[in-house]
Amino acid sequence: MGSLYRSEEMTLCQLFLQAEAAYACVSELGELGLVQFRDLNPNVNAFQRKFVNEVRRCEEMQRKLRFLEKEIKKDGIPTLDTGENPDAPAPREMIDLEATFEKLENEMKEVNSNAEALKRNFLDLTELKHILRKTQSFFDETSFAGSIDFSGGESDSTAVLPQAFGGVAAIVAAGNLGFVAGVILRERIPAFERMLWRACRGNVFLKQAEIETPLEDPVTGDQVNKSVFIIFFQGDQLRTRVKKICEGFRATLYPCPETQAERREMSLGVMTRIEDLNTVLSQTQDHRHRVLVAAAKNIKVWFIKVHKIKAIYHTLNMFNLDVTQKCLISECWCPVRDLEKIQMALRRGTERSGSSVPSILNRMETKQAPPTYNKTNKFTEVFQGIVDSYGVATYLEVNPAPFAIVSFPFLFSLMFGDAGHGILMFFAALWMVVCEKKLMQQKSDNEIWNIFFGGRYIILLMGGFSMYAGLMYNDIYSKSFNIFGSAWYPDPARYNLTEVLAHHKDMTLDPTNNTDYNGNPYPFGMDPVWQLSENKISWLNSFKMKISVIFGVSQMFFGVILGLQNYKYFNNSMSIFCEFMPQMLFLMCIFGYLIILIFYKWIAIDATMAGCAPSLLIDLINMFLYNYPTDPCASAEFYSGQKSFQTFLLLLVAACIPWLLLTKPLILRRMNKEKKLAEDRRPVTEDGESGTHDQGKPAHGEHGEEFDFGEIFVHQCIHTIEYCLGCISHTASYLRLWALSLAHAELSEVLWNMVLRNGFTFNGYAGLIGIFILFTPWACLTIAILLLMEGLSAFLHTLRLHWVEFQSKFYKGEGYLFEPFLFDKIIEAHADEVPK
Repeated sequence: MGSLYRSEEMTLCQLFLQAEAAYACVSELGELGLVQFRDLNPNVNAFQRKFVNEVRRCEEMQRKLRFLEKEIKKDGIPTLDTGENPDAPAPREMIDLEATFEKLENEMKEVNSNAEALKRNFLDLTELKHILRKTQSFFDETSFAGSIDFSGGESDSTAVLPQAFGGVAAIVAAGNLGFVAGVILRERIPAFERMLWRACRGNVFLKQAEIETPLEDPVTGDQVNKSVFIIFFQGDQLRTRVKKICEGFRATLYPCPETQAERREMSLGVMTRIEDLNTVLSQTQDHRHRVLVAAAKNIKVWFIKVHKIKAIYHTLNMFNLDVTQKCLISECWCPVRDLEKIQMALRRGTERSGSSVPSILNRMETKQAPPTYNKTNKFTEVFQGIVDSYGVATYLEVNPAPFAIVSFPFLFSLMFGDAGHGILMFFAALWMVVCEKKLMQQKSDNEIWNIFFGGRYIILLMGGFSMYAGLMYNDIYSKSFNIFGSAWYPDPARYNLTEVLAHHKDMTLDPTNNTDYNGNPYPFGMDPVWQLSENKISWLNSFKMKISVIFGVSQMFFGVILGLQNYKYFNNSMSIFCEFMPQMLFLMCIFGYLIILIFYKWIAIDATMAGCAPSLLIDLINMFLYNYPTDPCASAEFYSGQKSFQTFLLLLVAACIPWLLLTKPLILRRMNKEKKLAEDRRPVTEDGESGTHDQGKPAHGEHGEEFDFGEIFVHQCIHTIEYCLGCISHTASYLRLWALSLAHAELSEVLWNMVLRNGFTFNGYAGLIGIFILFTPWACLTIAILLLMEGLSAFLHTLRLHWVEFQSKFYKGEGYLFEPFLFDKIIEAHADEVPK
């Protein structure tokens, strides 16, 4: 199991790097990912560190790349992902990258600026074209006949305007009437009309017409609807007032000739300029597209390179600079097993930089707790993640993850317990496993999907184990398979099968009669006759409760054994005697004995035995109450001498409590007294100090603090109460294996009886159509309730059983993770910035 059983052995190293080789060496270590650097400048401001200017340059390059990415996405250009993972560029290449990004940014800004100016000019010409077209119809009108319908609800009043003019064109030509023409947003027309009417007191004449095609806004690129308007008035005062109103409503005014010939000539000129602008816009867009397509081919690689450069300089800022400023010094945690690989990486970095002075890696002695490093792969990382979510293992402590690979899906299957649902779960996970490379490349942003995909291997095991548990329970979609026949069959000599069975729905079979029950255990799983029996739930409750207790106590027993492995590994013989031995005795004398009785009752006692069968529950209660009733059934014993043996077990349990509570604090106090006595007997030197300097830990063994018997006794008292009560409560907690299994089976049966079963009540084509119609709601409810909701519920309960009931027996979880300097991890953390 290697480092998955215990974390890798770690060591603190001091690293000396030449200034010219530091960048290349850190780059090689970032590719390797086996070194966790410590910050040797924790009190130095980030803006006062040596390489802060380089970090700022990297941030500026990232800004430019994000700008290019935004422009690429705006044009809908796909980015090329070749899967290439380039090495970190050399420092001199950083200047080339900066120049490239600067050139692209300036070029894109210039193209965007020119395109915006051209589009604004194009918009102006387009609006002027519509004005010249729409206003021609206004000038062709013969009179102002009829009322002007302003949106304010007021009636038309044009008393000041001459009513007898022969036509608008003649009036304008005579100089008696002025006008302005322009374009305004369509939604502002009603308010615009109202303001003109009120501000000019009805002495203006407004005509407007909608522009049929939407126009493009040159700044935002949105499509907007506009209308052409023309306003007639008399006098310079009204002209000034009308222009101010147009300015307030952001209406654009355009020059409009008074004569038809001039308007026609201007219209031809406008059309010619629009055609020229279309050509220039097309060429500008083509140039922009070519630039962005070229950038899209390399932008992912550029992002990766900049991330690596920035990560290297961030790491170099954690180093110390010696007084000569020619050497950088750092401290780092490294796995002892991989020190040779780290040395090789440093050698490669030194050769790459062209330095003649090799880098030096020295191991250091330290009392600091090293980080915990468990090597995982894509299969084991999900189980390690479950364990680390509760707490990272203390350094070199037994890791529960390898055992969870088997125990987690198995306990889940005991609660899920349906072969049919297990098949669906198994094949869904199998599809994700088989197509994992293709699915990983899609990089979905759906959080729920990412959770399921990340746990595909644990779902695969949970589905497989559920298939096994479902076959053991003989439960598939609330039905049973009759593979090996049944051990129960009514005796034809006792029952008239043609009459009794036809008229009696319920029939009780006698287990003591060999013709009703053959007495042989079922070959595999559970007899299918229980699916039809009235006492199915009573039988399943008894069976699954016992199964839950057996597996629960077995897992707790295994957890205590793993605690022994920790004590032996750390040479803690005192904890073996003071904690492991009383804990094991306490657990085995109560619950280990109960498991033995369960197996004994299954093997030695059956329905053919005369008298009352002894009860496990009543026997366990009588054992603790020391109350043995005289009723024949209640006092039934499993074996002779049971009362005396149970009394002996109870005395052992009572002795384990003070053993667990008192021995360790008393031994530690005695050891502390002996140590103080030895220190008092040491000879004193001339300067008044002890002849030797003891650097060892104090008797209680933690952090060199002064021995405090009261604190240690209280801690041990809490530990004793927690363990003794925990053994009882945790055993009861494992009954969730039975409770959730029963709930899942009953929900499955309810769905079958209330939905799909109704389709089988019809015969012929009607039954076929009924099943076809009812299958869809049945399948949807099965997936939504039994697979997703019940599956999630069983998963959470299994998680609790491992975190609390199992890991509390041996697992402290007081460590911290080994987080190596690794480029892949840094790039993954910034995956949202890298184009997809």
